[in-house]
Amino acid sequence: MNPSKTRFAVVGAGMLARSMHIPNLLRMEEAQLHSCCDLSDASLAECVKIAPGVRTSKDFEDVIRDPEVDAIVVATAETFRIPIIEAAAAAGKPVYCEKPLAKNLAEAVKIQQIVEQSGIPFCVGHNRRCSPAMVEAQRVFAAHMEQPAACDWRFQRDASLQERFAGESGAAGLSIRINDDWWSWKAVHLAGENAEIGLLLIENTHFADIACWFLQAEPVSVTTVFTGLLLHQVSITFEGGHMASIFSCANGSFGYPKELYEAIGRGGVVVVDHMLEVRTAGIADAPAVRTFPMIGDKHPSVGAGGGLHGWLDKKRAACEEAGQSGNAMAQFTAEPDKGHARMLREFIREIRGERGPVSPVADAVRAIRICLASVLSKREKRTVELREIQ
Repeated sequence: MNPSKTRFAVVGAGMLARSMHIPNLLRMEEAQLHSCCDLSDASLAECVKIAPGVRTSKDFEDVIRDPEVDAIVVATAETFRIPIIEAAAAAGKPVYCEKPLAKNLAEAVKIQQIVEQSGIPFCVGHNRRCSPAMVEAQRVFAAHMEQPAACDWRFQRDASLQERFAGESGAAGLSIRINDDWWSWKAVHLAGENAEIGLLLIENTHFADIACWFLQAEPVSVTTVFTGLLLHQVSITFEGGHMASIFSCANGSFGYPKELYEAIGRGGVVVVDHMLEVRTAGIADAPAVRTFPMIGDKHPSVGAGGGLHGWLDKKRAACEEAGQSGNAMAQFTAEPDKGHARMLREFIREIRGERGPVSPVADAVRAIRICLASVLSKREKRTVELREIQ
């Protein structure tokens, strides 16, 4: 063991842990994968294939007690989180916990109490907060809203309107569009309560959290328009008059970018396209376009210019190969950097006292409250105030 590295145990070795967290930990100079814990022999065997020599266990308490383990990644289902977090808190060990934080508000609040009473560093996996493109876009937009840098070509027809609507000039609008393909869903997405509400809880926590983080504002009310499991829109109002709209279309295609963010305010626009490209308009001191590197590019000679158009070219090539080979997984190439690795790195910095909280537990509870408000709005066909969700 290398004492200069933060040594992690991964509890819950499912697909997300094996495809993201374990490979990311193996690549990090500042981290070391110590052990993997799961009840499934098959999952543990897959971990050993990815990380030969890694210690394996079916007993999370034994793993957490191990003095050679410095921190825990909790990647179990949200239905089993509290006992693991309680054990880590009792041992004084930091925890990175996957989203959603819990299956309901009561359990989320319980986790928050455990974390805050113990004082352990705790990070919830709302990873888009650490996507390089999202970080840049939020920085540019927040600076613009604080001190607008209007372009000298902005059209002003009636100067008297500035005074009449001065009270609204500081409000921002954020549109989030999600393109998903429901053929990729697992059976659990349509089981139990999810058969009625779809992804309003398990997936929308990402977007509820990112809306609050991006606008740096507190939510006030939620309105949901829901025409079925595949189409819904969640509108959030915030203190200060800000608004965010989350429009989820699960009848789409993986052949097109999944997420589009458009932030608008004070004469400026910042757009994040698939976390590959940030575009601006109306902000005098901001680059018009900035592109970001892709992950796992199997077609480096295609779409070499990068950005959105480069990704589309790579995606078309990958989809053609997938169709010809009969292997649908071949379509996945040149994915955007959604911030998984960077969030772990930033959490290590938090553990070492080099920065403040990356994704605090209180913010994750807030995201769950927004999602529960959206469920209640859907059921009762009305606007729901956040204060109703207790």
